[in-house]
Amino acid sequence: MRSRRQPLSMSRIIESIGNAVHHARDNAHDLAAVTKSLAEEHLLDIPYVDLTIQFIGASGIPKVDVVGSADPYFVAKLDNRISFVSTVKVNTLKPVWNEIWRVKNVPAHASLSVEVLDKDDGAKADDFIGKFTTSVTAGAKEAEIEGPLLRKAGGTFWLKIESTKSNTEDPKASPYTFDGPIRFSRHFSPTVGFLTNSTSDDRARLYSTWKMYIKGVQLFFGDTVQQWNHGYKAAQNIFGPGPSSMAVRSGIMGGHRLLYARATTNQFGVIEAGHEILGLLRGGTRVKPAVYTYIISAEDDSLRFSETGAAFFVDFASKHALHANCHPCVRYSGEFHPRPAGGWAAFRESTNDGDVEWELVVDNNSGTYSPDKTLLPTLKALLEYNFTGMRVYALDREDPELVQSREACRAYALQHRGIRKEDLQPQRHGEEETLAHRANTISGAQLENYMA
Repeated sequence: MRSRRQPLSMSRIIESIGNAVHHARDNAHDLAAVTKSLAEEHLLDIPYVDLTIQFIGASGIPKVDVVGSADPYFVAKLDNRISFVSTVKVNTLKPVWNEIWRVKNVPAHASLSVEVLDKDDGAKADDFIGKFTTSVTAGAKEAEIEGPLLRKAGGTFWLKIESTKSNTEDPKASPYTFDGPIRFSRHFSPTVGFLTNSTSDDRARLYSTWKMYIKGVQLFFGDTVQQWNHGYKAAQNIFGPGPSSMAVRSGIMGGHRLLYARATTNQFGVIEAGHEILGLLRGGTRVKPAVYTYIISAEDDSLRFSETGAAFFVDFASKHALHANCHPCVRYSGEFHPRPAGGWAAFRESTNDGDVEWELVVDNNSGTYSPDKTLLPTLKALLEYNFTGMRVYALDREDPELVQSREACRAYALQHRGIRKEDLQPQRHGEEETLAHRANTISGAQLENYMA
């Protein structure tokens, strides 16, 4: 058993921290790291706080490109443990974000680092504007954005931090827990532009992917993840050893970058009430009877999904691996579909959507990761925690109730909403270009710039 050192005297601690301050040379990130190390070494209690960070905006952003203004966005990180990516503000040197980030159980001496970038939708990589680091102490903050070497400062950034003592019984057990708000982004421009050349919103929606940052994944799942299914042939072809699997992974990862490209044309929003999830599942003005493929990422705990029948899945070995960016594990994965209470089979087209209680049916239908069915109640609890008031049914992929509900959903789409059979079971036609082909032919520079 590891022996516990005796706490040092307060004078020795102050002296040690003073030396740390001297050697840190005013670098807030290094100082935070040294302070944390000293606190742990000397058996001090580390205070934990719950943070609400409001990223207000910036001014004086330098014009990086020769033509046009700038399309700034930022990436914020707390101790490199959890990150926040803002929306892109188009054609402005004075971006106003007013975006909120809530994180629970953060060490009080943590540091917040922010990088500001200029989004470029072309093959050129996003331009680095500048960065800054600050503490997480409460209050309004004005930070100078430090530009690259030999370039002038990148402007001024304003933010406000609210800090309260953590009320979690053991905050060390679940540090840096994301606590909202539930933000989503809809990505569709690369796929629609390359594959459909369609301006129809309904067609664009069919070729869309969504990424949503949901709350409490760590609280419900802990450290549990679902590894890739070693007994599944398609998964073996993706994750197995050898050059052939490496080539498959490369193509899938290229497809993922295209699907989740960050672009100025992406749509962003916040889910503030449970029923608002239905707004993402509408085809036109009505809730669409459609089945969605989803994963909860083990990388960033985001919920990623798209319509299962989307044609860009053609030629890909695994839809779930595509959403997961070929990560060898996920938190959970499967399919889901919305349905009116009583099911689609009993629904009447003349009924107003607002007069119906809607439900979400979610399952573990994923051969690639084969999620443990005993965790379905955990999945249900997580989704109900995020989408308050929405009734969630979590069913095993072999449950007859699931099969009946899913097929009724598809049958209603074909019979009443004009959905084409080929949209449910897409196939490549003639010289039609697929996402897989595009991912294999697009240049490496473009793929790097399409990183989500």
